Amino acid sequence: MPPLPQWAHARAVIREVGLRDGLQSIATVLPTDQKIEWIRAAHEAGQREIEVGSFVPARLLPQLADTAELVAYAKTLPDLFVSVLVPNLKGAERALEAQADLMLVPLSASEAHSLANLRKTPEEVVAEVARMRAARDASGAKTLIEGGIGTAFGCTLQGRVEPAQVLRCMQSLLDAGADRVSLADTVGYANPAAVRALFEAAREIAGERLWCAHFHDTRGLALANVYAALEAGLTRFDATLGGIGGCPHAPGASGNAASEDLAFMLADMDIDTGIEIERLLALRARVGQWLAGETLHGTLWRAGLPKTFRSASRSTNLYT
Repeated sequence: MPPLPQWAHARAVIREVGLRDGLQSIATVLPTDQKIEWIRAAHEAGQREIEVGSFVPARLLPQLADTAELVAYAKTLPDLFVSVLVPNLKGAERALEAQADLMLVPLSASEAHSLANLRKTPEEVVAEVARMRAARDASGAKTLIEGGIGTAFGCTLQGRVEPAQVLRCMQSLLDAGADRVSLADTVGYANPAAVRALFEAAREIAGERLWCAHFHDTRGLALANVYAALEAGLTRFDATLGGIGGCPHAPGASGNAASEDLAFMLADMDIDTGIEIERLLALRARVGQWLAGETLHGTLWRAGLPKTFRSASRSTNLYT
């Protein structure tokens, strides 16, 4: 009988980031009413954390121009924790004005990727976080600040990113006033052994402030990497419906971990996510129609749920 893992029978959270990370990576501009329908249906399916957009100039990302309207709608849904991405102080001010629950500030541990993607060095991003913290505190807002460290496992531009550099970035973000930090495999370079080692080291620094793991399925390892992060104690994971998304500096790559595949894997392991997978699959079918012509990923929608699966309490468990 194998030992009972510390996370067996635990609860995990899937933060849906398709409305931001997914839509910003495709050509289709989804109408606001369809985005609102996506948020409503995801909430009805049991998702309680959704990243609804990003406060960036509309001329750069017209796909996300309606973020303020989406935050306003999402805030009307009970128990929904609403996140947005902000690249700078101006974006943070808009997030504070909209009363988002959390603003995610991206930082690339790879200096080459940081300059190409954000036009800032990692040190400059840290300084911006300090300004955001000062603005947040001065406003009296309760919006949390999450520093999201991308290219944490490698970079298509730079190559290897040393774990020590990732951990330095993490400590710097915390020192600058970030309430939470997270790690992202932006271009799909991670493997389960590397994930477990880095997240264990990160927990030594950040403790409970280590908030989330973000894996891309570039080389088919997203769910394996989620499992490794679970072993390291993580219980919150970013994912996108239909696995949409990607990175402009990883051409040809598939997108993020698919929300429906991740929800199924966790439920089948008796880890509660609060998600009704059948409803999530129905939403995935609708989103697929809205994004006709775009490439969606994932496998559960193709194969369906196995006959042995029950989304409620399960009578069999590997560890009992």
